[in-house]
Amino acid sequence: MTAPADPSTSSAPEALLTVDGLDLRVRASARRKRFALTVETDATLTLHTPAGRSTAEAEQFVRAHRDWLLTKRRDRERTRPLSPVKQLADGEVFRYLGRTHRLAVSGAEGAATGVRLIAGRLVMGPDLAAEPRAGRAALVDWYCRAGRNWTGHRLQPWAARMGVTEPEVEVRDLGDRWGSYRPLPDRSGATGLMSLGWPLFQLPMHLIDYVIAHELAHVKVSGHREDFWRLPRIALPEYEERRADLDELGRRLWMGDIR
Repeated sequence: MTAPADPSTSSAPEALLTVDGLDLRVRASARRKRFALTVETDATLTLHTPAGRSTAEAEQFVRAHRDWLLTKRRDRERTRPLSPVKQLADGEVFRYLGRTHRLAVSGAEGAATGVRLIAGRLVMGPDLAAEPRAGRAALVDWYCRAGRNWTGHRLQPWAARMGVTEPEVEVRDLGDRWGSYRPLPDRSGATGLMSLGWPLFQLPMHLIDYVIAHELAHVKVSGHREDFWRLPRIALPEYEERRADLDELGRRLWMGDIR
């Protein structure tokens, strides 16, 4: 066991504490009254400690919660994102609606200003491919436009099946969320706004439908109480199976990293 910095004396905002082979970042706060532990999305461990508490107290708290930490860390590692890093070069693979499309860097008309799907290939101009930031933005913009167009044709049948009025739809960057819904009480005739994350449209259509059904359920019920979960299950009997598939496939999607 090593403790490079004592949380009760270190002036740094974070220190490292190792307890019985577990490495934890230590974050001390004068506002905190109790110890707490978190397992981050990358499976790293963080100990939150009140200012002025000793290393011995911190170690005792970690040991008392060791089994919980190990269980949660295994869960995090099982679902840890495995997002690939792409390069803007001929032949790089991108997915749309579950299908594979290779990137073609070409000077074809229209390719200089954006990305287009032509004969099964995503076409991008050489100037965009040479600038990772601009090329990434062009690809994300294409996913947003293509996803919005696809959803526009897909939404009405699901809204009818679930007995809700169609919300407005947008596709944009939602960080690590697949979708969200919020009411729009100030807009006449609009029930609300459904936002879908652009990476979602790399998935097969039946998993995008799962997310759409989930967000449409929020038109009737906010939050995730038991009465919420009944709605998508009625419309989509295989709801639980699709949720498990999304958890597994979703962590393998390209989330925008370019090398």
